[in-house]
Amino acid sequence: MDSGLDTRRIVHPTERIVTGRLIRLLDGYTREVRIGQPVLVAVLAAAAFARLPALLLRSLFSFGGGGTRRRWKELKQGPEYLVTPVRLRNTAGQLCEVELHGHLPQSALHPADQVQLTVRPQRDPELPPRIERIVNLTTGQLLTPRTATLWSHLGPPLLLQAFLGALLLAGIAACSALT
Repeated sequence: MDSGLDTRRIVHPTERIVTGRLIRLLDGYTREVRIGQPVLVAVLAAAAFARLPALLLRSLFSFGGGGTRRRWKELKQGPEYLVTPVRLRNTAGQLCEVELHGHLPQSALHPADQVQLTVRPQRDPELPPRIERIVNLTTGQLLTPRTATLWSHLGPPLLLQAFLGALLLAGIAACSALT
C-alpha cells in the first residue's frame, strides 16, 4: 500500500481554487440525480396536453402507433452519474480529496500531473468538494466534467411536447379570454 495515501492526513480543501499534483484517481461509483415531482408532473401534464390532438387524429384515421414512451417510474427515477474521488497533494504539501462528477476522457488526467482545480462545496458537508473545472497545467488542457441533468434525463422529444402543450394551452386560454 502506498504510504502517501494515509487516510488520517486527508483533508477537504476549503479554498475555491486548489493547485497541486494529482496523486490518484480512485475507483468511481454512481449517484442518482434527484428529480422533483412538481417539475416532472408539470412537464408530463403539458406534454400530455400536446398529445391530445395527435391521439384524436390517430383514433379517427387509424394511423399506426407512435414510439414507445417512458413510464412514470422510469422518469421519476433520476439519471445516474459517475462520481470519482480524486486525491492530490496541494502546494502546502497536504493530501486533499475532492470529487469529480461526470466523465472525462481517459487520457485527460494522469498521476503526477500538475493541476489547478476550481471546486465548490456540496450540500452535504461530510462530502468532499466537487470539481467544477480542471486546468491540467502539465498538458495545458482545460477540462469541464459534465453530469446528467433533469433536462437531459427527460430528453428533447418530451420537452418539445411539453413546450407545444404549454403553447396550445396558452393559446386556448387567450382565445377564451377574448371571447
